[in-house]
Amino acid sequence: MENIDWAFVEANLKASPSALRLKYHGKGRELEITQVECRQKFAKKLAETLADHPHLIFPSVLAGEQSTSDALACLHAGLVTNSPSAEAACGLPSAIDLTAGLGIDASHLAGRFRVTALELDPAKAEALRLNFGDILCVEQADCREFVSAYDGQPFDVAFIDPARRTADGGRAFALADCQPDVVAMLPALRHMARTLIVKVSPMLDITALASALPGTRRVIAYGTATECKELVAAVDLQVQDHPLTIEAVTVGRCSISFTPAEEREAKATIADSIEAGMRLYEPYPATMKAAPFNLLSERWDVLKLHPNTHLYVSTTPVDGFPGEEYVIEKVVPYESKHIKRLRREYPAIQVTCRNFDMAAEALRRQLAVKDAGPLRLFAAGTPSGRLMLICRASKITR
Repeated sequence: MENIDWAFVEANLKASPSALRLKYHGKGRELEITQVECRQKFAKKLAETLADHPHLIFPSVLAGEQSTSDALACLHAGLVTNSPSAEAACGLPSAIDLTAGLGIDASHLAGRFRVTALELDPAKAEALRLNFGDILCVEQADCREFVSAYDGQPFDVAFIDPARRTADGGRAFALADCQPDVVAMLPALRHMARTLIVKVSPMLDITALASALPGTRRVIAYGTATECKELVAAVDLQVQDHPLTIEAVTVGRCSISFTPAEEREAKATIADSIEAGMRLYEPYPATMKAAPFNLLSERWDVLKLHPNTHLYVSTTPVDGFPGEEYVIEKVVPYESKHIKRLRREYPAIQVTCRNFDMAAEALRRQLAVKDAGPLRLFAAGTPSGRLMLICRASKITR
């Protein structure tokens, strides 16, 4: 792996990987072609890492797909302070990444922490040593065996990113079904580290996640403007009785923080009517995952369309709402006479359904419209019945 022909890689950075594989089939160029393909696929996701390590070795395309992005790795690193424990032998605190993979999270901690990186897969472990051996202590090991046998000084922080697939290849929807099973490892982890950072699928339930990990202080939903990427739990392994804070972070946009009690006590105001000219607010995916649905109405003084419809309206622009802002151009009741007219008036429009008893694709087929264009149709349940709101994006809400 260390004998990669980087001149070949650099000469073919714009070439088609499939064409290269066909041309060099059986000629021992597969690893170089993998480097070309990964640089094409992950140039944006890992721009910072590739700039700092231009000869970064990808052991496989899958390793790049499963890796943390630079942006999220920076956020993960910010979850822990760099105050060393009293037992620390030197000035830097200690960290261990129990499922290091490509090493993006671990490398972002290096410099602030003394970092140990564990990786079970031999090819990934070899790539870790070649890529980051000067800044990380790399060990090929099964993290379950390592944690169970560990008898040294506790690490200040441990990271773990369990595989989100079951043994038969299905999706895992409970933390105990992920591999390794963090819940089963907790007793041993409490002897090995002070703080645990657990990265899991956004499909997992936040309440169930916090309940499964006693000592959870924070659960953060990270996402972009279009997708919730992951959930991260910060767990105090030494003190279990902590109030929980839930956060939603939309990278590059905004964040919201609250406690479950604040959401329970908040009161949402339901809109009496919805009219053209109003501003409509759609929470970002990470905000939706965190579910501060009553707080959004209370904190930003916006009206909720329905107790079960997580869209909000205001007669005036609202600054800082953690979501996208639209202007309602037309309000159309969901009735057959309006449906026929709507398809003629808007042959191309994006369709979204909320609390509507119909999926967006089914409504799109019924309307016979193309999923395109600058306009967006929000089909939503309201106290007065089902409505179709024709909206135009106003601005990016920060």
